[in-house]
Amino acid sequence: MQAMRWMMVAAIACGSAVSASAFAAAQQGKAHAGTPLGVDLKGMDRSVQPGDDFDDYANGSWRKNAVIPADRASTGIFLEVFQKAEKRNAQIIREAGAGHPAAGSNARRIADYYAAFMNEAAIEKAGLDPLKPELDKIDAIKTRTDLSRVLGGQLRADVDPINATSWHTEHLFGLFVTQGLEDPSHNIAYLLQGGLGMPNRDYYLKNDAEMVGFRDKYKAYVAATLQRAGMADAKAKADAIFALEAKIAQAQESLVESEDVHKANNPWPASAYAQKAPGIDWNAFFEAAGLAGQPVVDAWQPQAIKGLSALVASEPLQTWKDYLAFHTINESAGLLPKAYADASFEFYGHTLTGTPKQRDRWKRAIGAVNNDLGDAVGQIYVKKYFPASSKAQVQDMVKNILAAFDERVDSLDWMTPATKQKAKAKIETLKVGVGYPETWRDYGALEIRPDDALGNHLRAVAQEYAHQKAKLGRSVDRGEWWMTPQTVNAVNLPLQNALNFPAAILEAPFFDPKADAAANYGSIGAVIGHEISHSFDNTGAEFDAQGRLANWWTPEDLAHFKAAGQKLAAQYDAYEPLPGLHINGQQTLGENIADVSGLTAAWIAYHKSLGGKNAPVIGGMSGDQRFFLAFAQSWRTKTRDAALRQQVITDGHAPGRFRAQTVRNIDAWYQAFDPKPGQKLYLDPKERVHIW
Repeated sequence: MQAMRWMMVAAIACGSAVSASAFAAAQQGKAHAGTPLGVDLKGMDRSVQPGDDFDDYANGSWRKNAVIPADRASTGIFLEVFQKAEKRNAQIIREAGAGHPAAGSNARRIADYYAAFMNEAAIEKAGLDPLKPELDKIDAIKTRTDLSRVLGGQLRADVDPINATSWHTEHLFGLFVTQGLEDPSHNIAYLLQGGLGMPNRDYYLKNDAEMVGFRDKYKAYVAATLQRAGMADAKAKADAIFALEAKIAQAQESLVESEDVHKANNPWPASAYAQKAPGIDWNAFFEAAGLAGQPVVDAWQPQAIKGLSALVASEPLQTWKDYLAFHTINESAGLLPKAYADASFEFYGHTLTGTPKQRDRWKRAIGAVNNDLGDAVGQIYVKKYFPASSKAQVQDMVKNILAAFDERVDSLDWMTPATKQKAKAKIETLKVGVGYPETWRDYGALEIRPDDALGNHLRAVAQEYAHQKAKLGRSVDRGEWWMTPQTVNAVNLPLQNALNFPAAILEAPFFDPKADAAANYGSIGAVIGHEISHSFDNTGAEFDAQGRLANWWTPEDLAHFKAAGQKLAAQYDAYEPLPGLHINGQQTLGENIADVSGLTAAWIAYHKSLGGKNAPVIGGMSGDQRFFLAFAQSWRTKTRDAALRQQVITDGHAPGRFRAQTVRNIDAWYQAFDPKPGQKLYLDPKERVHIW
């Protein structure tokens, strides 16, 4: 659900308010009058001991009976909430064309974009024609300077430098625009690695049977795509393309390396690229990318950029041309004739994630409209489904969770007053966006035609690139949103010291104002706490209150913090989602810190909401039992093995099943469920990880 991967969050929800506010008091009053429990009792498996497997205890019966939809790689609470938003978006988009909206209006753009996507006859008739200008540029490459110019012209806006190998992988590089790591006064350009057709470098470099099988099927897919496009010697070209991508993968930095923002702090003068990363004609590249004249372009993954540039010089020009032609087609396969779209799904959907059925075309169309006209749809979404009263209520919740986190900082016995002061300053200046942005994207310059599906998307991509590029040199907008309101997710933005909580995630079962307060705190409260905690995870803690990369820790405090993080990493290293495949605790460390810390803050907030009273017993369960069950049930998931493998290898989040086990680090969970020494989740008090 991804601004830096540590700006991205859990695609799931979180909790309720913190103080004894009128809302919380009302919640407690309802609890005695038969308030909905907010916990799924039927989904539990009481034959499992909570201390052995809390996820199975909370979700075991649900998982045994859950059926993953044929067009999905997984199912769970996230999908339930997503489908609610999807139905709403479908209604918004289909109604946009009613009444013949005026030309140039957002309603007309929405209607025409959707109509074009659904017009399969026009797409079949167009064939590859919409890509002809780009394919002609590639075919005309005669020199390395020509190649450099085409590569620069293909640069696209990226919002995720850490996870750059799964965002815009069809392009050799990506562009990210935000404030300087050490200078928060204005935006600069960051150049990111890319260039792969499979999810990340591990798919090319690991030699287990699954990866070898994926590689063989990928080469077959590349050959079939080239043959379908009428290119001669398709198999030989596919082999050469794969060999080039394997070298690109070898040159790339790993996900863990990309998470180290200190390694990313390389503000190279644009004029120095020729000397620092020889191989590409950087003058031609930056001119074609519209970056000529930029004084600085930060190299986020410097070794990868050096390696990729060297490959531009060393690998055969024809191989590069074939590589570019394939990726130009492959990137647009979903908007090309059915044979291309079906083959793309067969590899990326069926082979790589195990999903047996492609999503219905109307669902894909809804997703495409939301991707390219997100704010246009979002403005309508919040008017219909997120009233001002809801926004005010959630803002109150966030304030209360922030207060709980602030209190938690005060109580840390290992942190010195100097470091506490800096941490509290971050909390005080954190800018939280709830529901929707204060300003909306202007689509006035974007041409949308009712009969040009691929052209619409390509023009939207170009406009997004222009939008990001236009921010260069400007002062930073700390209120900028990186998600649309109809997105079921949330995000932390360390460089902005800001959070976004879109309207669509603030829905039941994540948040239900009619439900028991314990359930709301355990679910949406923990997500709110999670996002706040990202400002203090292993990456967020590197940034100060202004979003500047700066060390604000005393040496002793920093050593304690890092040691606690490594204990948590080791804890997750031991989890084995599939035989022989373990979670990478370092890769998932930021998310795991946020889970532990966010759950702690939400629990504090829940108890503050009780106003000094004891929580009511409902359904035979104490308040804390309901709180922790709601948390675990928010993470209930059932995933196909291939998709689970891909998640473990490529994602910074641990699978939901293991996120539910976060409770083993929370002292209150032990008091609520009384796990015993010797049970699988039990940790001696000295072994529990308490970071914030």
